[in-house]
Order: sequence, then structure tokens, then C-alpha cells
Amino acid sequence: MTVRPDERLLDGHPMLPVRCRTCGAGVQARKASWQQTSVQWSAEAVRTCRERRASVPGEGPNGGVFPACEALHASITQAALDGELPVPDDPGPGPPGTTDP
Repeated sequence: MTVRPDERLLDGHPMLPVRCRTCGAGVQARKASWQQTSVQWSAEAVRTCRERRASVPGEGPNGGVFPACEALHASITQAALDGELPVPDDPGPGPPGTTDP
């Protein structure tokens, strides 16, 4: 059996710290494109996140699964727009479909 090495992080875009601008939860994030983001939550970030604390396991359409934090999503997007979180092959300023003022 041949095991292929994991080369996903060889493109020079490592996980970088991003802090939620609403509650201050700190995560590690990486943008593969404007449409794809990877996030690693620490135990401290899970405890700090207001939206995670407000979610009730077992209720809602996702059951016990926490789908995402909208405030953190907005903070990651803003970090990318500000140039703090690189977006590989970024064609310009901002996500596709946006225009400069």
C-alpha cells in the first residue's frame, strides 16, 4: 500500500491566528480561496465564543452539531480583506463579486 504525503500546506499559506472581533475568541485560520476557509478551534476559543456558548446541543436543524459562528466568519473575512490572512491566487481587493468603492 502506498501512502501519499499530505502536501496541503506546502503552498506557503500556514494556519494563522485570527481573533473574533465580537467576543475575542482566538482560532487558527487559513484561506484556500475566498470560498474555502479552514479553522482550528482551541478549547479556550470554544469556551470564549459567545455563539458556541449560546447554542444548545440537540436542538435546531443540526442537532448537536455547531455549524459555525457568524461573528467569527465575519472576523476572518475582514482579516482577509485587511491582508492579515492571505488568500491564495487572490485576483484583487476583496471576495469575487465585490467592487472597489
